[in-house]
Amino acid sequence: MNGIPNHVAIIMDGNGRWATRQGKKRTEGHYAGYKRLKKTALYILGKGVKYLSVFAFSTENFKRSEEEVNYLMDLFVTAFKSDLGFFVRNNVKVIFSGRIKPLSDKVLKVMEELIDETKDCTGGTFNICLNYGGQAELVDAAKKIAIDYKENNINLDDIDMNNFYKYLYQNLPPVDLMIRTSGELRISNFMLYSIAYAELYFTETCFPDFDEKEFDKALEAYNNRNITKGGVKEKK
Repeated sequence: MNGIPNHVAIIMDGNGRWATRQGKKRTEGHYAGYKRLKKTALYILGKGVKYLSVFAFSTENFKRSEEEVNYLMDLFVTAFKSDLGFFVRNNVKVIFSGRIKPLSDKVLKVMEELIDETKDCTGGTFNICLNYGGQAELVDAAKKIAIDYKENNINLDDIDMNNFYKYLYQNLPPVDLMIRTSGELRISNFMLYSIAYAELYFTETCFPDFDEKEFDKALEAYNNRNITKGGVKEKK
């Protein structure tokens, strides 16, 4: 058995599809997805996973309809405000990955409040990828290195595949298990550097239905594989 993965990442896909199948508006699917996320995130961290990263909103999502984008931004503000105490009570440290622009001041403010209020929590780290893109993250990391070189005269030969992580949006360990819901078989520009050796798990289940049992299925699949670490296969 491989046990519990240290870092799990989830592409939370299928909220709109879930709503459409039930004759509801896409926005209702996003709300259902957020309610599911709260429950499932606590369950995953409660299983012993130390880091959970979720794809909440991509840089490309700004191309969606104005109505849907505005709804999602308002949902982030409302949810982060109302659930600040929820994360503190459950001892969950919340951080964010992604670009600041073009997020509004009200979104950024509530993000900062959530980060500050949970910074001392020790029950697991919840990394919300908002206005995030994997290629954008690598470009921004390259810019950070260039600035570090110019301002601090760092030795470029000292940068390797391990310490490169500190130039990403968050200095987190590599992803061990990446899950995508709703049946799509794509990475969709998510955590490209961090998932280099991650086990990939795809499920037909749309995210609003991705409950504790569905995560346990993913965990069982993970534990039935020969895990790759640094390109070397380890036996089950």
